[in-house]
This record gives sequence, C-alpha cells and structure tokens, in this order.
Amino acid sequence: MVALQDKSDLRQRAWNAAASVVDPEIPVLTIADLGVLREVAVNDGHVEVAITPTYSGCPAMNMIALEIELALEREGFRKPKVRTVLSPAWTTDWMSEEGRQKLKAYGVAPPEPASSRRALFGVQQIKCPQCGSENTELLSEFGSTSCKALWRCRSCREPFDYFKCH
Repeated sequence: MVALQDKSDLRQRAWNAAASVVDPEIPVLTIADLGVLREVAVNDGHVEVAITPTYSGCPAMNMIALEIELALEREGFRKPKVRTVLSPAWTTDWMSEEGRQKLKAYGVAPPEPASSRRALFGVQQIKCPQCGSENTELLSEFGSTSCKALWRCRSCREPFDYFKCH
C-alpha cells in the first residue's frame, strides 16, 4: 500500500510540475488549461509525459516539451521523457473552463464548447471579449497565431483575437 501511495504521490508531483508550464504563445494559459497535457506516467522513478499539439504544425510544441522537461527536472525527476501524441487530434473541447475564462480576461474570445456552438448560415457569431456584444465581424482567418482569427467588434470597435474551434 505504501509503495502504491508513493507512486501516486510521485505521479501527482510530476503532473503538477508539467501542468504549470505555460503556453509560450498565450502566456496566461497553462498546457493543462489548454488540454495539451494528456498524460503523466511514473514507472520505476522515470517520468513520461504525453502532450498533444493544438495542431500538428504548432511551432510552440518544441518549446513546450523543453519547458516540461525543465519543470520536471526542477522537481527532482531526472531525464524525463516527453512524447507527442497526434491521435486523437486535439480539440478545443479539451480546454478547461478556467482556461476559457483566462482567455476572455486576456482579451481573446474563447472557443465555445461543442455542445453550445451555434452558427448562422455557417458562420459562428463570436462575442467580443471586451464588451460582450455579438455584433462582430471576421477580419482575417489568421490572427496573431495560427490557432486564432482576427475579429472586430462593431459595437466598441475594438479588434480582438478569437481562439478558433478545432
């Protein structure tokens, strides 16, 4: 029983260390908030972390993997392994509610969960993260990063990024 508890404690310590890593493109979000952190396993004292990129060409994944390794090493885990898992593909439904709220507070319109997505003639109405208005327009399918689109609010006239649904 003690060995089982120790393994559980080690896994939780490793999870907490990995989960604290922030997304280099959206620094208010951790990889746990994003749902990029998929699994943490501890076997014979060795840690292996599985991550799934927001899309297969995400340039931030190498930096995220390095930051995970460093966070684990700071916690005393030697030679941690980080592997990338492409299947199942990441979806915005894996984002935590806390992560969605952090995005909104940061000024980025968060994606809606699949169960609440609505569309009008194939175009989703996006709420402005500044004023909450749905009177918004798409300016560009590509925003400051590949996973965001650039929108503008017609009410407050502010531009904003929208974290695209996947």
